[in-house]
This record gives sequence, C-alpha cells and structure tokens, in this order.
Amino acid sequence: VRLKAMQGPHLVGFVLGDYRPSEETAWIASIAVHPEHRGRGLGAALLQKCESELTAPRVRLSVRISNENAIKLYKHSGYRVVSNWPKYYKGGEDALVMEKDLFR
Repeated sequence: VRLKAMQGPHLVGFVLGDYRPSEETAWIASIAVHPEHRGRGLGAALLQKCESELTAPRVRLSVRISNENAIKLYKHSGYRVVSNWPKYYKGGEDALVMEKDLFR
C-alpha cells in the first residue's frame, strides 16, 4: 500500500505498508508528515487508511525510542510495544517494535 497526502501540488505526507503473507503480518515500512503539517491528524488519517487497505490480521512498525510524538500517535491508534531492537538505527538508537491487531 502506497498512499500520499497532497496539499495542492505539494506532497505533505505519505505512508508505505507491506503485507508479508508468510508472517501473516503487515509492516508499516515508512510514514512521514511534513513538519509544517503535523498536529492536524494527517499522520493518524494516513495510518488508518493504510491499515484499512492491508489484508493482514496484524500490523507492525518500528519507531525510534526517542520519537515521543510518533509513539503517542501509535498508542492512540491502538498499537502496543511488543519488542525492542537494540541499536537498530544509525547512531545506535534503539527501535521499539509496535503491533496492532486488525480485526476483519
């Protein structure tokens, strides 16, 4: 699933989701909202739309442990922490792995 949010001719956000049938899990590979457009619900809307188009029983994502705003968004959207990947990101920062059950 590849979705983008546009404001006129300008890209202001996007989300990429990938279903892995062998794992019966989808992954949010990437999600971003331009800093000038954050705090308006765009990230939550992109996430929700992506989830609705995925055909998996659950979805996971990884997030920098320091990204408090994203973690808050994901928890508010029904995700829970299921794992920690030490030193996952460049610079040695840990990643939280978060998961949400998608009830079909």
